[in-house]
Amino acid sequence: MKAVRVTGYHQKLELTELDKPEVTGPHDVVVKIGGAGVCRTDLHILEGQWAEKSQVQLPYTIGHENAGWVDAVGSAVTNVAVGDKVILHPLITCGLCRACRFGDDVHCENSAFPGIDTNGGYAEYLKTSARSCVKIDDALEPADVAALADAGLTAYHAVAKAARRLHPGDRLVMIGSGGLGHIGIQVAKALTPAELIVIDRNPDALKLAESIGADRGVLADGSHVEQVLELTGGHGAEVVVDFVGENGSTKEGLAMTRRAGDYSVVGYGENVDVPTIDLVSTEVNVIGNLVGSYNDLVELMALAAAGRVTLHTQKYALEDFQGAVDDLDNGRVRGRAILIP
Repeated sequence: MKAVRVTGYHQKLELTELDKPEVTGPHDVVVKIGGAGVCRTDLHILEGQWAEKSQVQLPYTIGHENAGWVDAVGSAVTNVAVGDKVILHPLITCGLCRACRFGDDVHCENSAFPGIDTNGGYAEYLKTSARSCVKIDDALEPADVAALADAGLTAYHAVAKAARRLHPGDRLVMIGSGGLGHIGIQVAKALTPAELIVIDRNPDALKLAESIGADRGVLADGSHVEQVLELTGGHGAEVVVDFVGENGSTKEGLAMTRRAGDYSVVGYGENVDVPTIDLVSTEVNVIGNLVGSYNDLVELMALAAAGRVTLHTQKYALEDFQGAVDDLDNGRVRGRAILIP
């Protein structure tokens, strides 16, 4: 089969031929990939940012946002069958540790992460586990929903946490209306009554944000913090969700968070630098967000099947992986880039 591999950090990806993965255990599932999302984390992988954390052995196949059709199953698999359309939770989890027993499988103590620390989905086939497979509605196609497996799931996880503390009359600020942000906007409109203010430096991204549910778009032109404070009566928002996490957005996000509010960071790339006296005196909460749980993915797919969350995509053939990576790196992708074998 064809697969796109990381052969070295600070080097370009390479397309190569590999053996098709086979079922070797009773809970294994082999999936024929119908779509693989191209994520900014993939760029960070190539930059070497994940090398120490993942300890992955090179070369390996990249790609952690995957959907397709079940091609083969192990002897103990009962939740999916050959031919089923599925989206894959990004982690392969044990189901037995304390975190998994709580349904918090993203913190599984014995997990593997295809595309991060083992072979992923920039390929024609991927081996995963029965626990990772979520069947999708017949109305949905793998290439149209693949990036919901991580980008969508991460956005859903962060916004669902925010929704639990938001009430009518509250404000939710989102920084970034790109690949994750445009999903977060739709989730927010489905889950919370709060007024939604979206910030982005790209006017076209703000147009997209407003077309899919943002109540107000604010251009990040240097005056955006003051604009948000003015819109919130000088207090700031009850919740700020930062999908950027770099280039100064963390300082700005905290400045837009009201007293006893939540600054919820999703994107990453810089440090959160805040004096402890400010945290104590304002009781602002700084909240980190990883990818969501299996149950989060099930709920997100229910919203997708109902048409309440739609992924905006740009599709590329697997062989055009470099074009997809370059377009993402240079800000030419509106929504999410998807590779199709």
